[in-house]
Amino acid sequence: MAKYLLSLTGVTLLLLFACSTNQTKNPPVAEKIPTELKKHGQTRIDNYFWLNDRENPKVIEYLKAENEYTNAMITDTEELQERVFTEIVGRISKNDESVPYKKNGYYYYHRYEKDKEYPIYCRKNGSLEKKEEILLDVNKMAEGNNYFHVRSLHVSTNNQLLAFGVDKVGRRQYDILVMDLISGKIIDQAIKNTTGSAVWANDNKTLFYTVKDKSLRPYKIFKHKLSNSLENDQNIYTENDSTFDTSIYKSKSDKFLMISCDQTLSTEYRYLDADNPDGQFKIIQLRGKDIEYHVEHFNNQFFILTNYRAKNFRVMKTPLNKTQIQFWQEVIPHRDDVFLENFEIFKNYFVLQERKNGLHHLNIYNWKNMSNYYLNFGEPAYSAYISTNPELDTKILRYGYTSLTTPKSTYDFNMQTKAKTLMKQQKVEGDFKRKNYQTERLWAIARDGVKVPISFVYRKDLKKEKMPLLLYGYGSYGASMSPYFNSARLSLLDRGFIFAIAHIRGGQEMGRKWYEDGKLLKKKNTFTDFNDCAQYLISQKYTSPQRLFAMGGSAGGLLMGAVINMQPKLFKGVIAAVPFVDIVTTMLDESIPLTTAEYDEWGNPNIKEYYDYILSYSPYDNVKAREYPALLVTAGLHDSQVQYWEPAKWVAKLRDLKTDDHVLLLKTNMEAGHSGTTGRFKRQKITALEYAFILDLAGIDK
Repeated sequence: MAKYLLSLTGVTLLLLFACSTNQTKNPPVAEKIPTELKKHGQTRIDNYFWLNDRENPKVIEYLKAENEYTNAMITDTEELQERVFTEIVGRISKNDESVPYKKNGYYYYHRYEKDKEYPIYCRKNGSLEKKEEILLDVNKMAEGNNYFHVRSLHVSTNNQLLAFGVDKVGRRQYDILVMDLISGKIIDQAIKNTTGSAVWANDNKTLFYTVKDKSLRPYKIFKHKLSNSLENDQNIYTENDSTFDTSIYKSKSDKFLMISCDQTLSTEYRYLDADNPDGQFKIIQLRGKDIEYHVEHFNNQFFILTNYRAKNFRVMKTPLNKTQIQFWQEVIPHRDDVFLENFEIFKNYFVLQERKNGLHHLNIYNWKNMSNYYLNFGEPAYSAYISTNPELDTKILRYGYTSLTTPKSTYDFNMQTKAKTLMKQQKVEGDFKRKNYQTERLWAIARDGVKVPISFVYRKDLKKEKMPLLLYGYGSYGASMSPYFNSARLSLLDRGFIFAIAHIRGGQEMGRKWYEDGKLLKKKNTFTDFNDCAQYLISQKYTSPQRLFAMGGSAGGLLMGAVINMQPKLFKGVIAAVPFVDIVTTMLDESIPLTTAEYDEWGNPNIKEYYDYILSYSPYDNVKAREYPALLVTAGLHDSQVQYWEPAKWVAKLRDLKTDDHVLLLKTNMEAGHSGTTGRFKRQKITALEYAFILDLAGIDK
């Protein structure tokens, strides 16, 4: 247990932070209140543990003081920020609309109206020529709220009821509301503290939803009958293992309700006939360590994407009456050089989303004879993915495509004729011309000899030599950072920057082993890969240490903290967005969201081997008296993924120990969480600040 060595007396309350109101360019200095944190016979002293209490008014005052200091320090870049913000917003199509998809007789889409921040969700009955029916105008709903997010719109089988989730804080605790689509009125009580997602049974009156525990872990599934009191809702499943989450969805066939229980290294599924919501769920296959599987229903069988005896996953199937693993039959075998990410089932076709050499491939099979072919995308670095395909009986595959030079594009592909139709490409307002930009792919050699891919983009008319370069990385949870287009990024490219993505270990770009070699007791590979990519780009004269910048968010923020501790002079400046930097303390606190569910990612520090290893790289614990690059750190007061105090404590410790005079800024969003501000225009303010920060460091003020 933590032991406070100093009490918060009236005197110390006054000294919790020192910030001159007349000289706002003097940084806040957080008071040191030593707290003993004991584990495995070791004692760590945390001088800033007191910042963990968001109910303490002095904590809020300190965060506001940091914001005031940041605002004062960036005064000289206000004109640049405004210019960049205007550019970014100017590229966004003011009147925009998604490509409609058809489900159960209706075409669904969302659109944006000029100068409005939020989407308007719509549908049309039977034909796109029919009159538009507005389901939700989020602009009207959001009035009077600083933060507003709607998610998971689910329409009942009879097309008359809509369930959806609303979050007004950013804590990812959603209220589920039910609307009568005939009258447009909310017809039931708000269901609180949920994931925001609800699933209808086929009787059009039974709703299944998932609630969260105190640590915000989704752990219980309830059944609700419309118009009945919420007190009478039946708890149909409880996940008692704190390392697992649970959720519920409906199969693409609409025949089954599926409960999934997920852990980093294990999954378990249950199913129930959607026509019989009061029946009992049946287990498909009991959970087992290192056995993951995902299930879809088709043609009286379950199709299963699984790593069972297949590191890079394979596809199997099993009859509905024999779902246990001993009955599973192989459909698509395991391949050492191909990682299977996803699949989509159609009546006559089967589509695999694969990765090979770090790039996506879409592999299309014909059920009749299992003949197959691949789509060709023709760029050296890109992202292609299965999009929204709710219908089974169709020859059309909808997929998405983007690259560092190609705006997000939606295609309809006829799997029989192989005809491809571009349904929509993201419109970039202004004078954007794709031909002006070049994307490339390089392979850096890591210090252990492993080849690490780097994707990057730049303007063709600029000389690729010692250019300012922003290197982005993540490298955790097996999340692959695919190359994608971002119109905001043009504000950097057009000012002479190279933008690069380091596809480091910890993601799954190069297969499952790529992930396994960047987690647990091999986590440091993630950090050394990133620095080795940076040094490779310098050695190839794309950039120099005086013009090299780094950026990462969340677990990518942990990456930023670790790499600058390892090589503090490698980068000129670093942006760490909502960074997960106090990893030892967080992973020892089971009351914090995500902690127990992530033991298989970082290791359980209650075990000394993992405690020692995590402690050896934890950014907060390894801050020392030395020079650091210029830093912009962001946080969200209501962040449920990375608690605000992690970046706040990190900045306080850096201020106290660093020996340089490089700028160090902390910007806390006092009205949002992990994902930042809502609203398609408003959210670009932080992007403009980030870009202005590195442009200013690069000496570019135009």
